Amino acid sequence: MGWFPRFGRADGWTLIELLVVISLITVLAGIGIASYKTAIIRSQEAVLKEDLFQMRDAIDQYHADKNQYPADLQALVSEGYLRKIPEDPFTHSADTWQTVSAEPDPSNPNAQPGIFDVKSGSDQTALDSSKYADW
Repeated sequence: MGWFPRFGRADGWTLIELLVVISLITVLAGIGIASYKTAIIRSQEAVLKEDLFQMRDAIDQYHADKNQYPADLQALVSEGYLRKIPEDPFTHSADTWQTVSAEPDPSNPNAQPGIFDVKSGSDQTALDSSKYADW
């Protein structure tokens, strides 16, 4: 006993056992990272949908109150329909929103047509394979 080496299996891990454990940890970490990235994109998509809904609702309220569309998005802020223009979650800027102009009013051809709709300025593709700019 004492200081003499023991014959047979020694205490501890074999190289094969270590490789199996490290491989399993690597696979699980890879799955976790992929899930995390997808969750981040889903949250950005939810923010984009909510921002578009709020801005479109503000445009509709502006049109209902003033019987014309706002000249630009900043008019919604200055008139109190929005606190501020939100930041696009994919372009990380409030200046990249793409606006859609309204059709000119045939009864008043000199009036500015204004903004009818707003879309994301991102050229990226969503998880459902649609373009964010088409939302």
